[in-house]
Amino acid sequence: MTMGTVFALLGAALAALLAGVGSAIGVGRAGQAAAGVVTEDPNKFSQVLIMQLLPGTQGIYGLLIAFIALTNIGIMGGDANLSTSEGLLYFAACLPMAIVGLISAMQQSNAAVAGIALVNKRPDQFGKAMIFPAMVETYAILALLVSILSIFGVAALH
Repeated sequence: MTMGTVFALLGAALAALLAGVGSAIGVGRAGQAAAGVVTEDPNKFSQVLIMQLLPGTQGIYGLLIAFIALTNIGIMGGDANLSTSEGLLYFAACLPMAIVGLISAMQQSNAAVAGIALVNKRPDQFGKAMIFPAMVETYAILALLVSILSIFGVAALH
């Protein structure tokens, strides 16, 4: 295995790992707030569950980037013999999803917790409460797109 392959694998692993950690923290935070609301009013379960799930998408995006990277570097059914420069390019291509995934999931959980509190007091405002964490999701999607385009750009070079 070449150093390039090691760097590329590290990038793929970081995309899945950091985005997954951010989502686990985010879903956990939102789940604590949701459980408090459901303790008071079990009828609000479905509304707060949706809010709790929102910070989980970054983990899915990170896993998607890892799979795309692993496929393109040849780990999953190919020749994983990359030069150091190619490996570093794949590593760099995975970083947007890794870093933005970690941070946006945790920040999205803050917005989701606030939205859950809003739903607790004003259940009729569920639609508005969803907008706040959805705005944070925008940046996770942008990072996902940058990583996808970068990985395919690196693949096109060799």
